[in-house]
Amino acid sequence: MHIRRDVKVGLSVAAAVAWIGAVTLLIVHEPDPGAGSPAELRDRLSAALSGHDADAFAGLLDYPGSGGGDFAKDYVTVLADHGVHDVHVELGPDAAAPARATVTGALGDGKPFSYPLTVTSEDGRWTVAFTPPLP
Repeated sequence: MHIRRDVKVGLSVAAAVAWIGAVTLLIVHEPDPGAGSPAELRDRLSAALSGHDADAFAGLLDYPGSGGGDFAKDYVTVLADHGVHDVHVELGPDAAAPARATVTGALGDGKPFSYPLTVTSEDGRWTVAFTPPLP
């Protein structure tokens, strides 16, 4: 009886260690947020917004805390609800080191829209943020 309990405890400990190891590997292999270059940011942001792809959009956000995925999901849902299409992104004022991304496109009724986003860069990764650009 005593050996059986030891085996169960041993198996439980081994399962816990395996689970912790698997989670650690998933975290280590999680891709860094953002894009590797401004041009990649422009292309991926345009594709994410055009395709109403919340996961792709969330991967490009400089969003404080852990709510970026929920924000991205809500954001692309609004885009889809308004029939947003033909989305284009332009970087400026210097495309090689941008401070702003201007998103343009058309609503479902054909009316054009445009708005700026702040571009941020940290450790060689380029993201967009929903904060006012600094002068």
